[in-house]
Amino acid sequence: MSSSKKIIFRLMAVLFIAAILPFNTNQAQAQGGIEVNGATVAVAFGKTITFQARVTAPIGIQQISLLFRGVNEDVTRVEPVQLTPDGLVSFTYDASLNVFPPFSQIVFWFQATLDDNQTYTSAPITFAYNDNRFPWREIKRDNLVVHWYAGDDAFGAAALDAAGSGIRAINEFIPISATQNIDIYIYSNAPDLQNTLLLGGEDWVGGHANPELGVVLVAIAPGPNQSIELETKIPHELAHVMLYRSLSKTYAAQPIWLLEGIAAMAEYPNPDYKHALDIASGNNTLLSLEGLCASFPADAGNAFLAYAQSQSFVTYIRETYGTSGLARLTQSYSEGFSCELGATNALGTPLSQLDVRWRESVLGQNVTGVAVRNLSPYVLLMVLVLVVPMWGAIDMLRQRRKRAKQPN
Repeated sequence: MSSSKKIIFRLMAVLFIAAILPFNTNQAQAQGGIEVNGATVAVAFGKTITFQARVTAPIGIQQISLLFRGVNEDVTRVEPVQLTPDGLVSFTYDASLNVFPPFSQIVFWFQATLDDNQTYTSAPITFAYNDNRFPWREIKRDNLVVHWYAGDDAFGAAALDAAGSGIRAINEFIPISATQNIDIYIYSNAPDLQNTLLLGGEDWVGGHANPELGVVLVAIAPGPNQSIELETKIPHELAHVMLYRSLSKTYAAQPIWLLEGIAAMAEYPNPDYKHALDIASGNNTLLSLEGLCASFPADAGNAFLAYAQSQSFVTYIRETYGTSGLARLTQSYSEGFSCELGATNALGTPLSQLDVRWRESVLGQNVTGVAVRNLSPYVLLMVLVLVVPMWGAIDMLRQRRKRAKQPN
């Protein structure tokens, strides 16, 4: 073979190897992974979560683990699992001791070490941890989805109408984006909702919103009083979801009185709020706004008063400073200002002074002080109007006396 033919042959060999090398590399990578088929999840809400799947690999599997966590959690649970000879794995998680929030999303995947001592991870799979103890029905409009299990079609439609009205009311004083879905679950009685929240690791409350998940839970019984309850509870909890979506990570930096006050403004007007305020104002037992920055009282009576004060106080701020004032206030707290100074930064007045002005203006406390403050601009104007001519008259009188004393 001539030298020129040898060179051509070698070049062709190099090109052939270069052409097949990527294919062989990809093939080795494919052979080195794990494959998950037929993955299923069986949820017994509040009790167990059972994971099952068939996991296979091109070479032997030394050990395998199931990993899972809530989509909004930072901590991943890792559970070693046994693999049957035909590749089946099954694991039952005790959801009564290690709880997940109701209607949250859970993601899981498998991780295996093969005989080549390399660790491989499968693609993640997400499922909904729903309260499946009830025969939920569903109705949807735009991004609002109402779920209920007691009551007829008219009840579901009324709930959806109340949710839509709530969104419109909230939008009047908070600029919101309603593009993501919000799921509203209506339990027919308080014990059902209470049990659900306890199984999900939450304390008992009359209603509940999980803003991160975009989920609202309320207890409303179908019947003659359903309209007021629908228009009260659903808008209130919706407001929390919309506030969270508007404020994002700074939602937790807001004072509780501000969050609850805004949410209460979206409710159907509650006449009992005014009654509670009148009694507390008359008895001098109103709560300090500063004391409502971090939390509300635990006892029911003072908690109700806290809601009433927050609703009235935030309404006063809105009427005095406008919706832009509310926006400046939430922005100020988002920037890390303290509860007292956040109001100063946003509205030019400390929270404690705003509290005093609200009590005077809305509840009529210190009426004399309010009257003097309201009249002070007119008094000042009157003084200015009278002082100038009086000063002129006095000066004229002094000049006459001075001339009178001069010898002729």
